[in-house]
Amino acid sequence: MKDKEVRKQEILDAYHSRHATKQFDPDRKVTDEDFRFIMETGRLSPSSFGFEPWRFVVIENPELREKIKNTAWGTYGKLPGASHFVIVLARTKIDTKFDSEYLRNHLKNIKHLPEDHMAKYLERIEEFQKVDFNLLEDNRSLFDWASKQTYIALGNMMTAAAQIGVDSCPIEGFDIDKMNQLLDEEGLLENGHFGISVMVAFGYRVNEPAPKTRRPFDDVVQWVK
Repeated sequence: MKDKEVRKQEILDAYHSRHATKQFDPDRKVTDEDFRFIMETGRLSPSSFGFEPWRFVVIENPELREKIKNTAWGTYGKLPGASHFVIVLARTKIDTKFDSEYLRNHLKNIKHLPEDHMAKYLERIEEFQKVDFNLLEDNRSLFDWASKQTYIALGNMMTAAAQIGVDSCPIEGFDIDKMNQLLDEEGLLENGHFGISVMVAFGYRVNEPAPKTRRPFDDVVQWVK
């Protein structure tokens, strides 16, 4: 087993190396094994109450990739050379509201909660959504809450990719309504159960980036004793 200090340094090296890659080498492809590893780190990511309110759609179809490139301005320079391109979907209010069929099925068949425990758990979720986070006033609040969870998975996938030498770029450069319309036409939103949250491209950089810049440690980390 590697020494802990060596592991820590390897992780920090990956963070220093990772950057939002603007141009990918079209001649280099991520292996199936490596990409499945990256996606598995997304699947295993934590989410609020363990809802897993996401779906990771790997776009391999050339025609659909072209449609996305012409719809989402943030993908234009990245998508053509990317080895793999993922659209991260978040579940809508249909599935994330405390009394949804999805949650009942998830708690029963995935988390295997006994019926009496599930009833109490759903009551706690109802209070959380109604009172603690005030998520039920409109459809957007619950969707934005679900989208927050997808960013945990996004960060984990990009970090895991960096640790095995694969580059990535998260993409928010798109019109939400236009992208949802395109994905709906492609049958990917399951009649309103999903909406687009974010996108991410994976592959290998063409150019080395400038040195990473960040605010000083003591400027962003506050110790309260």
